[in-house]
Amino acid sequence: MFDILVYLYETYYRPDACPDTAALTKKLSAVGFPEDEITEALDWLTGLAINSAEPSESAPMSKGFRIYAEQEIVALGTPALGFIQYLESAGLVNANQREIVIERALVVNESPLPLDKLRIIVLMMLWSQGAEPDMLMFDELLLSDDDSVTRLLH
Repeated sequence: MFDILVYLYETYYRPDACPDTAALTKKLSAVGFPEDEITEALDWLTGLAINSAEPSESAPMSKGFRIYAEQEIVALGTPALGFIQYLESAGLVNANQREIVIERALVVNESPLPLDKLRIIVLMMLWSQGAEPDMLMFDELLLSDDDSVTRLLH
């Protein structure tokens, strides 16, 4: 699924540039992605679109802190939680965007969620809102887990 998300990010500069679902499914299949992964990715993107429909730019930056439920802590893991907190404290995502990222991360059936997959989720959340990450955020999103090797998108 994550390979498809990265492919979409690289191929379509914004979500409304994507073809309709049927055409996109055919295109992804023609590129060589498996049918079950295409379905999973498109379902995940539908959930992202629903959650991103509310405007997040007008949301103020949170001055409080979020307390995570035990289920969220187990599903996300400490590195992912730390990364989310870093993005918010640095002003790179607001509280609404944080909640979208957490919700989409919890849908992924992988526990704890690897940091590289969380970075793709953040990138896709920004993409879905038509926001381009600034250079600091882009660097953070493209660093590998050992933070010394640059990660290529595709």
